[in-house]
Amino acid sequence: MYKQLVRPLFFSMQPETAHDLMRSVGRVANIPSVSGALLAAFQVRDPRLEVNVAGLRFPNPIGLAAGLDKNAELIGLWRGLGFGHIELGTVTARPQPGNPKPRIFRLAADQALINRMGFPSEGAEALELRLRGIRSRYRQLPPIGANIGKSKVTEIDHAIEDYLYSFTRLAPLVDYVTVNVSSPNTPGLRQLQERDRLSALLQALQSANRDRKPIFVKVAPDLSFPAIDEVLQCCVETGMAGIIATNTTISREGLRSPIEESGGLSGAPLRARALDVMRYISSQSGGRLELIGVGGITSYQDVLNMIAAGASMVQIYTALIYEGPGLVRAIERGLCAYMEQYRCASLREAAMLWSERSEDTAERSVGVAR
Repeated sequence: MYKQLVRPLFFSMQPETAHDLMRSVGRVANIPSVSGALLAAFQVRDPRLEVNVAGLRFPNPIGLAAGLDKNAELIGLWRGLGFGHIELGTVTARPQPGNPKPRIFRLAADQALINRMGFPSEGAEALELRLRGIRSRYRQLPPIGANIGKSKVTEIDHAIEDYLYSFTRLAPLVDYVTVNVSSPNTPGLRQLQERDRLSALLQALQSANRDRKPIFVKVAPDLSFPAIDEVLQCCVETGMAGIIATNTTISREGLRSPIEESGGLSGAPLRARALDVMRYISSQSGGRLELIGVGGITSYQDVLNMIAAGASMVQIYTALIYEGPGLVRAIERGLCAYMEQYRCASLREAAMLWSERSEDTAERSVGVAR
């Protein structure tokens, strides 16, 4: 029904108008009974889907990526749709409107989006108050993360204080924190991926981490592998829990849609690069960091590919826009069916088998071609 009725309605509107409509309708799920009814319909219960990452238990490996719920307005909806975790934000220390509209663009032929939102945020204090209300309203929620970024008005040399303000307010109310230093839409932000700046920022956050909450760093897909090596070294040295790979890309390689808008590209065109980055990070980190994969994930096959590449779990955003609210359930059912068919005891085992079978198929195809 989503693809036949709802998506055409949404796609007849400007993307941000459709998003605002979705937020208005979705708020009804913040009533716990409505959220519970959705959960009964959309949740897939199977212990083989559970994952443990950074000392946290996740009911399934499919999380909501940051960007879709910047201000914790739809927690009941995401819970009801069966997400294994919910990442809020990006939130900034100070309230800010973000970049001028229009700032989201659909690339339907590519199953992709370009956004240059620029961290529109009600600010860390507003999110703190909303999270307190959410925690009092729900007895049980999947793990929640806060993705924090730099306020636009804050100079790069004062970024640490900016991040610390958000961190100290939000860390006590969430299960983990993600440090966003990789969005292409805030001027100068990606400079924070440089070794010296990143090391100083992460050391400061870890020093303020009194509750020892897991901290992840979200990296750009556009980094060179030597630059990724420096990020990994900083993360290991400062005791980060892991890496989220990847953020949106500024590359436009291979697009079918004729578009020249600036901003970060997400969705299916990012899939191959996100996998390459994940494989590289996994090989270089040697198990010292937990890895979460993002970029072009639409199906259970994409999840298995990402886990085989080294991820413990994944996040989705753009695919939800194109596939609709049943996507998490569809992916989970696909994973369960695959594990049942091949009698796999875990997601990791399923991913390794999937990878082996894919390689065998590729080799046979090469042999036929020859």
